[in-house]
Amino acid sequence: MFKRFFSKLGSFLSALRGFVLNLITFAIVIALVSGVVQSIFDRPEEPTAEGKVLMIAPKGLVLDQETFPDELEFPFNMSDVEQIQTRDLVALLRRAADDSSLAAISIDFSETGFAGPTTALAVAKELSALRDTGKPIVAYSRALGTGSYLMASQADEVFVHPAGALSVSGLGGYRDYTRDLTDKLRITVHNYSQGDYKSATEGLTRRDMSDADRQQRTELLQPIWQEMKARMAAGRDVDPSVIQDMADNYSVPLLGEAGYHNLAQAEAMGLIDGTMNFPEYREYMMERFGKITKDGRDTYPHISMNEYASLTQDAPEQHENAVAVVFVQGGIQEGSQGPGVAGADDIANLLRTAYSKDSTKAIVLRVNSPGGSIVASEMIRDEVSAAQRKGIPVVVSMGDVAASGGVWVSMSADKIYAEPTTISGSIGVAVAFPTFERVMDWAGVNFDGVTTAENTGWSPVLPMSDKLDALFARWASTAYDRFVNLVAEGRNKEPDYIRSIAGGRVWIGSKAQELGLVDAMGDLDTAITAAAELAQLEDHSVDYVTKKPSKAMMILKELQGGIGVRVSSEVITFSDYMNRIFGVFEDVSEPRATVLCTECMVEL
Repeated sequence: MFKRFFSKLGSFLSALRGFVLNLITFAIVIALVSGVVQSIFDRPEEPTAEGKVLMIAPKGLVLDQETFPDELEFPFNMSDVEQIQTRDLVALLRRAADDSSLAAISIDFSETGFAGPTTALAVAKELSALRDTGKPIVAYSRALGTGSYLMASQADEVFVHPAGALSVSGLGGYRDYTRDLTDKLRITVHNYSQGDYKSATEGLTRRDMSDADRQQRTELLQPIWQEMKARMAAGRDVDPSVIQDMADNYSVPLLGEAGYHNLAQAEAMGLIDGTMNFPEYREYMMERFGKITKDGRDTYPHISMNEYASLTQDAPEQHENAVAVVFVQGGIQEGSQGPGVAGADDIANLLRTAYSKDSTKAIVLRVNSPGGSIVASEMIRDEVSAAQRKGIPVVVSMGDVAASGGVWVSMSADKIYAEPTTISGSIGVAVAFPTFERVMDWAGVNFDGVTTAENTGWSPVLPMSDKLDALFARWASTAYDRFVNLVAEGRNKEPDYIRSIAGGRVWIGSKAQELGLVDAMGDLDTAITAAAELAQLEDHSVDYVTKKPSKAMMILKELQGGIGVRVSSEVITFSDYMNRIFGVFEDVSEPRATVLCTECMVEL
């Protein structure tokens, strides 16, 4: 009887589950269809830019290429974080610079994250060029941090809410060192990392920062900070020492509001022009640029950046010959692409797609990655070599960071470009993992068994023999030798020379050029032009070969519109994006040799 009852109950629950899932699916479809219908039949009046203030207020992360999860899963977790492609934002700023119909530009980057300092400096440079056209640019924010002030400083005037703050905090920070903790917990850490500067594993193996890591971080961060200070200072017509003074003596870390003394000091130092609340700012803008009545309220004529993008965006030019651009963005690992993840399976497929097209005459590989898996890096490099064997030149463009695995995938290119603040190098191998034999001994857990080979069944809960220790050391050493030889071959250098500049050390882009790791300084546009020249093209179009989002994500993308695309993510900075995938390389049950540069992430 009970068996029959539970059988019927199971059938009922299965039917109920199917009914609920169908109901949810039906509700989602109705909502999407309703959104499409509303967007078609309830469209607002077509906006115009004539005589208006263009409101540039990106909310989200500015990065090379938007990426999406493979599937849109229920329940939806659509956050307010958007992905904003750098090329789209730059194109909008350049169109605004050429648009004589605009009355002015208003900027607010207080809710904008950047893939890194190089991306931020590129956008700041475009804002400076926009200002040079003579169009008034006014910056207004609730509060300003290092990155957002870099943007605001390019405006003619900078205002902050009186209850806000200005926190120019500089670059760098602290990491945790857990050697004392692992000793107390009786955990043994085995370190086989190759290169004195390869500091990815130092957190596990040391109690403090090594001299080598301190040296490389200092030589990395200082030039970037000097460039950022110079850009801020030039925008405000002050000496860079004023920016340093603000950072050292008046910026409180994490301060986002109630910085009354802080803002008064910033105004006295000439870093801002004053403070205004929102009603005061509206009145100020209406006095300068005119007053209109909208929805029963007085305001100044303005147009949003998404409206302006839709209004002014031209269809890309199409030519018989194309330079294909493929992105390696995020931590390199096997599998699919996604937010923060450069999935080698997808990237290899995109490269094959690119070099298989008859129109593709050259390829630019845009690398913005601190590296990751060796096999995944090899998969990408293999496809670069396959393109070259077909006679298609490949040019690498290094973005904010192209280090470790980012170098691995780049070195066989015909030409390599970086920017002065690009972080590159880190030619080394990170291998460190804990074993727990002392923990098991303390806990009274013993292991015994029968094996047919000496190391069969070994895991990190077992002791490590001298022979196995030597095998791990040889494994890491040969991986490092492979890396050095790849770079030497690709850069036409002697392996001994590459070894002398390797050691896991990171270099700033300008220094990487001096060392011969890159050929020249230049941005993505420069690399595209160089690729076209290598292919001897007089006219060409640019073909961004990217992975298309799923159908469901495409619908949401179309419904949202604009140049920013929301994803299911709580990411607010590129470092946060990257940290999501670092855990892949920390699985203690499977020791891994990685070409990953954790010291390469620089947050603004």
